[in-house]
Amino acid sequence: MYGTRVTVLGAGIVGAACARELAQAGFDVTVVDRGGAAAATTSHGEGNVLVSDKGPGPELQLAQLSRRLWPEVLAAIAEGSARGAEAAAAVEWEPKGGIVVATTEAGARELSAFAAAQRTASVRADVLDADALADAEPFVTRDHTAALHYPDDAQVQPAAAATALLADALATGATLRTGCEVLGALTRGGRLTGIHTTAGRLGTDLCINAAGPWSGDLAARLGAPVDVRPRRGDVLVTTPLPPTVFHKVYDADYVGAVGSSSEDLQTSAVVESTRAGSVLLGSSRRRVGFDDRLRPDVLSAVAAKALRLFPGLAGVPVMRAYGGFRPYVPDHLPVIGPDPRLPGLWHVSGHEGAGIGLSVGTARLVRHLMLGRPTEIDPAPFRVDRPAVLNAAAHPGSEETV
Repeated sequence: MYGTRVTVLGAGIVGAACARELAQAGFDVTVVDRGGAAAATTSHGEGNVLVSDKGPGPELQLAQLSRRLWPEVLAAIAEGSARGAEAAAAVEWEPKGGIVVATTEAGARELSAFAAAQRTASVRADVLDADALADAEPFVTRDHTAALHYPDDAQVQPAAAATALLADALATGATLRTGCEVLGALTRGGRLTGIHTTAGRLGTDLCINAAGPWSGDLAARLGAPVDVRPRRGDVLVTTPLPPTVFHKVYDADYVGAVGSSSEDLQTSAVVESTRAGSVLLGSSRRRVGFDDRLRPDVLSAVAAKALRLFPGLAGVPVMRAYGGFRPYVPDHLPVIGPDPRLPGLWHVSGHEGAGIGLSVGTARLVRHLMLGRPTEIDPAPFRVDRPAVLNAAAHPGSEETV
């Protein structure tokens, strides 16, 4: 594939991971972003690399592939050069594991059934009794009905992870063009041959739409709409604390919130520490278009759920809050693959809140598909021409804000 030009639209972590894989495969890669690298959704995430929140199926398979690849990718970046070693270290890869806690009898039953199904798909999910939970998380609530330990859950610093992937792509020969907005497609004979941008025309052989929550709007500009919509989440950040939270800890409601299609506010407790000592308190999900306002009622609901898991955090100062948009698809599966309506166009989006964790597995899948090689997981469930992606009732960017 040497000499084949690939333009990646979006310099977030999914676009960066794709650029790296394709540059290493010998493609001539250009990354285009209207803003800056990792400046939007990626920099507003928590850095989750999770298998614990996914039931058996294609997304779990993609998560398991990604979880295996993350340490391999970071090791390869670190071995490339001294600068690569610094970039890999800044990613703050931490395979700390996750703990899921139920606080009701119904929650305990659902959590147990969910974990039993996951184990059939080779997910490690270990039951913690009260003493084991107290040893693992001394400050978590004692008012719980069940707890599970997922040793394969991990965390990264998301902006640093995207930067490391992109820097490695650039070191391999890719180029980056920021401040360059895509206006439309260039076509010839029904095939995409380039893009119109605010910086002029850019010819290409293949184009990857990796614009995250903006993928739906971008796809419409290119003449091949897909139903990818923004779904907002908000996070609270405490002042630095002594060691208080030792795993990624969340309540059993989190899985239900992730899988919900409701437009209403969904909240659940997700609590984890960073290497700097701050504790991140999440999470929320709501469909409000691209309304970027922080809502006190949402932040209050997030804090209340977090305090149910860690009552000792009451009174701890919150130094900031931030929110971001996740790329949501109605059937909750990413969109990965070529668009049959416009040859030359690929879509790689729709990962919602799992894009950080799934990025490297997604990029490896794209690489093998573009090269025509066997893939490690079945790509069919992620195909572009499935009903949930193409049967959009309205333009994804046209949702009313509330």
